[in-house]
Amino acid sequence: MGSIDISINKAFTARAFDTSTGDLAKNSQPGEQFYGISDSNHGRVMIFAGGLPLRGNNGTVVGGVGVSGGTGEQDQIVAEAAMAAF
Repeated sequence: MGSIDISINKAFTARAFDTSTGDLAKNSQPGEQFYGISDSNHGRVMIFAGGLPLRGNNGTVVGGVGVSGGTGEQDQIVAEAAMAAF
């Protein structure tokens, strides 16, 4: 059940900030520009790999995909496959 909520929130995060959750994670560490961002949006912001923004043909972000349930690396691979299929 927890993975479902995390997946949804990874997709939300990727769309809300138009960036991958993995990249956001790198910039949210102590001393970095987005430190503490995971506390925003009522705790919905995920800073684990596996969330990607989805872009339309013109490059505009039109949604997000979030994957959870495996390791961060596995989640990222599945999210990239979903993005490629999109």
